[in-house]
Amino acid sequence: MPEAVLCAALLEKIREQIERTNHLIELVAAAQLGWAPGPGAWTVGQLLDHLLECMAGFCAVLAAAEPQRLAHFLAMRELPVSPPGEAAAKIAIYGAHIEEGFALLTDADLARRLPTVFVPQGELLLTLLLGNLEHLINHKHQLFTYLKQMGVPVATPDLYRFRA
Repeated sequence: MPEAVLCAALLEKIREQIERTNHLIELVAAAQLGWAPGPGAWTVGQLLDHLLECMAGFCAVLAAAEPQRLAHFLAMRELPVSPPGEAAAKIAIYGAHIEEGFALLTDADLARRLPTVFVPQGELLLTLLLGNLEHLINHKHQLFTYLKQMGVPVATPDLYRFRA
């Protein structure tokens, strides 16, 4: 199989963001699930549900890239959203599926176009994966901000994995 250096680098960044998101989720107390920063804003519980949906987005893109070999990813749509105490288990399931999907990719695959609902002529696989990464990072930061507003002592290391 051709080398997949770029795929490996992208997967490592996705792993990092999932790990940091999971870390922030673990800081949420069950009593905080109903908290929201203001009227009309998502509650913490709604945000946690959406963070899991962000991770499911990677699985959807990977299933579109390899529809035959990853057809079983479609069952991921049936996973019920769960409270934060169960989020780690759900994140582990998404993570395992993301790993499985990336194991099938080569760097050349990143330049393949996949049709989407918004762009029928197709978007690059890389663009779709980066879009999902951006989506996850934005909502991870939203959770970080919520935690700060609730008085949870979080800081920059809670957001990023620093390299030695």
